[in-house]
This record gives sequence, structure tokens and C-alpha cells, in this order.
Amino acid sequence: MLSWLSPNTQWVLLSTLILGMAAGMIGCLAYWKRQSLMSDALSHAALPGVVIAFALTGVKSLPVLLIGAAISSLLGALMIQGIRSSSRIKEDTAMGIILSVFFGFGIMMLTLVSRSAGGSQSGLDGFIFGQAASMVRQDVYIMLGMAVLVILVVFIGFKEWKLFLFDPGFAKGLGLSARWMNNIYLSVLVLVIVIGIQAVGVILMAALLIIPAVSARYWSHSFKTMVVTSGLFGGMAGMSGSLLSSMGSGWPTGPFVVLTSSAIFLVSLVFGAEKGLLVQALQLRSQKKQYQHSTWQHKTVHVKEAD
Repeated sequence: MLSWLSPNTQWVLLSTLILGMAAGMIGCLAYWKRQSLMSDALSHAALPGVVIAFALTGVKSLPVLLIGAAISSLLGALMIQGIRSSSRIKEDTAMGIILSVFFGFGIMMLTLVSRSAGGSQSGLDGFIFGQAASMVRQDVYIMLGMAVLVILVVFIGFKEWKLFLFDPGFAKGLGLSARWMNNIYLSVLVLVIVIGIQAVGVILMAALLIIPAVSARYWSHSFKTMVVTSGLFGGMAGMSGSLLSSMGSGWPTGPFVVLTSSAIFLVSLVFGAEKGLLVQALQLRSQKKQYQHSTWQHKTVHVKEAD
């Protein structure tokens, strides 16, 4: 179907498809945990790790950069939890603080590295908005393997995730550790972020986590159906955005992924089977007709009784 594309581009599209599916599924967990901003904070927190890893090694090796991004994101997550538990600052405020501080530090480090010898050729600025077309086959294999791992974690522990999110008290009674589940949740969230920042970018990676989950909410009240739908929406957005960005020279992937995600959201907002505006308008119209009909019948009965 995509035979007109180069083999490497086809592999990139496959990897962003799987990445989008993984991000959409994890985004559902973040949505029901009411931590949508966490994905944004951790994706921005990954930038300093990427730059520092390159500065220490001097080589743009994806595994090394991803390790740096993972360490930086995990450090950001730990600092958010530490601020929340040791002060009166609310969680969303702590996320905003970490997001701003880490991203500002990352931009500063990126500027310094870019001015150093060989730094201008590093291509690290592609991690800001994403550049899927710059990935080589080895990068694709790494992303693909890690994204499949995340999807398996969600599917294998689906019942546990459901208990953890919707009935933590019952889950604790069954011996399910909330601490361990929260650690696993943060780990897979960080994993999705770090494998997606080269393709989508640190600024817009959160869109691939949040928008598909919100869009899926308009189609179902079932958690299982929502997870699957969100994965499909995320895969569509990731693949479509990569395909569009590959059509131009140097076009960043992230903005195109956001645009396709936004288009899916708008369709869901209007035509969603559960909460779509069109469905709600039709339901309201039907209720008005039923009310008018019942009112007319009630008046008819009173008229007959009066006669």
C-alpha cells in the first residue's frame, strides 16, 4: 500500500504507528488517574537528560540519549512526588514547576552544546519538535521493541490497572500494592515518553498521550473499549503525522502529529457515540418531543374530563 515510500520510511511509519498505540493506551491510564499534566511535565523534563548524555559521550547514539532522557524524566517524577509530599504545594503546581525548570535548563544546555565544537552537527534540536525522518533502522528497531513492551504491560496487567484506577481500596484488600502499581505506571509513562521524543519531540509528546485518550472518551463508557480506541487513535495520529512530515524536507513530525490528533478529537467531539455534540443534540431534541407529546396527552385528558 505504501510501496512508493522508501523502505526506511516504511519502517519509521510502522514504529510511529506502534508508538502512537502505546502512547494512547498509557494516556488512558494518565486520564483516569487525573495526571494528564504529568505526561507534559515528564516529556519536558527529558530534554536535559538528552543534552547531558550527548555532552558526556560526544556521540548521538539513540540508546545513550534515551537512557539520559529516562534518568532525567524519572528524576523529575521523583521531585514532583517529593514536592507534593513535603510541602503544601499541590500536585499540578509541582508539575508546572518541574516542567518549567527542567525545560529551561534543557534549552540552556542545548544552546551551550550547540556552540561547542561539533555541537552544531549534533541534531539535538530535532528532539524539541521531533524529526522521525532522521531516524535510522536501528533507531526504529529500538523504538518498536520498547513500544511493544509497553503495550504488553498494559494488556497483561489490564485487570490490575482497572482495580488500581477505579477501586484502590478493593485492590488493597486483594493484596495489590498501590506503591508498586504507581511505580510501574510512572515507569511505563516515562518509557513511552523517552522513546517518542525523537519522533514527536519533547514539547508535543504530551499531545500524543492526552488527545487520543480524551477523543476515545467520546466513544465509550467502557474502560476496555476506551483503551483500545485510544490506542487506535494514537496509532492513526502517529502514523499520519509521520507520513505528512516525510513529504517535506526537514519538516518536524510533532506539529503534524498534533494536527492529526486534533482532527480526530474534533470528529469525536461532534460525532462521538457517547458524548458527541451531535448525539447530545439529538437526545435533547428527542426528550423535548417526548415532553411535548406527554404534555399534549395530559391536556387532552383534562379536556375530556371537563367535557
